[in-house]
Amino acid sequence: MKKRITLLIIALFAILAFTKIDTYAATDEIIGYDMVVTVNDDASLTMTYVVQWKVLESGGSIGPLEWIKIGIPNKNASDFVALTTNIKEVGKMTSGGEVFARVDLDRPYYEGEKVTFAFAFTQNNMYLVNKLEEGYTTYTFTPGWFDDIAVDRITISWAADKAESWSSDATIENGYLVWKSSLAPGKKYTVDVTYPNDAYGFDLTRTKDEANESKHRLNASQMIAVLIGGIFIIAYGFFWIFVVYKVIKAVYDSARGFSIEKKYVREKITYFESCPHCGAPRKDAQSVCEFCGASMIKSKEVIKESEAKKDREIRKHKKSGMYSYSSNPNVFISVRVNEVKKPIVHTSSGSRGGGHSCAHSSCACACACACACAGGGRAGCTNKDFYNTNLKLKQLELKKKKTDGKKEA
Repeated sequence: MKKRITLLIIALFAILAFTKIDTYAATDEIIGYDMVVTVNDDASLTMTYVVQWKVLESGGSIGPLEWIKIGIPNKNASDFVALTTNIKEVGKMTSGGEVFARVDLDRPYYEGEKVTFAFAFTQNNMYLVNKLEEGYTTYTFTPGWFDDIAVDRITISWAADKAESWSSDATIENGYLVWKSSLAPGKKYTVDVTYPNDAYGFDLTRTKDEANESKHRLNASQMIAVLIGGIFIIAYGFFWIFVVYKVIKAVYDSARGFSIEKKYVREKITYFESCPHCGAPRKDAQSVCEFCGASMIKSKEVIKESEAKKDREIRKHKKSGMYSYSSNPNVFISVRVNEVKKPIVHTSSGSRGGGHSCAHSSCACACACACACAGGGRAGCTNKDFYNTNLKLKQLELKKKKTDGKKEA
């Protein structure tokens, strides 16, 4: 039974490991995700976001669309301003160590409705001096992405003034470097723009804040926490599987009235390297010489359970058989596994009827509790022939009268 449960657990984890499971259902669609970026004289960025959002589902526990969070580069963002009237409020928020722009809409939006909104903010600490080449400063930008939502169109328009180089897939349109693409759920898109170090007021000691650059980037402590959490969940699952197995086994054993325990009989057997009588070489754990029939066993030693628990090499063998021991080719461990039925005794704190236990019985029979005194009423030793006379009471009485008559005569 243990083997079947073990195989079941292994099969379950194999299915989980090799089966891809979609953990989300699309509730929204982003039709347009457009950003316009301008570099300011102090090297900060003015970033404008225009988003066209479609609600695919709003029923049940999901509810209508009332507010949205969008990942922004890092915590050094300020001066948020709404550019459309359908935004009730916009500002910076943090969640789980990540930084977002939170957009509260003017009303709830329901399934099938579309909403287009726009906002802007100032972003600092986005560049890295001498990143790609000495004497040049590079901006790297990864817009916030969405694990559960597809983006039909993403457009990044970056002011091209004074730019020295940029990611190769950009086109130049109306004085802007323009990148266009689409994003599947969970996918991201990154662009680079490089300037000479004297193009803007770059602080040559300042670098971008990579720790919070964009949504879903985990730092080392978060990764450790996730790893520990995963280990704990797996261990917790194994614990409950073990508990359920023990409960099922206990119920099964109780129903059949006994449990099965394994008893191990182990012996350490040392063999002669060759036959002590004729000198023939021994083959493996051969106990008798195949030529002269002499014993090849030099000594036998019974291994106690306490000793087996201390020796891992002995303890690891769980099946009957003969196993080589350590590096000595002449020493083997013999293992015999016996299954012993252990009766399950059910006890009760209460009692029914007028019975007594033998230890406190008033029946006082000479049979040393052989009568068991199992119940109330008349159940004494006199209804049992413990003396092997095969005589009934009436015969005993007649025999006694005859004996008394002879004595009187």
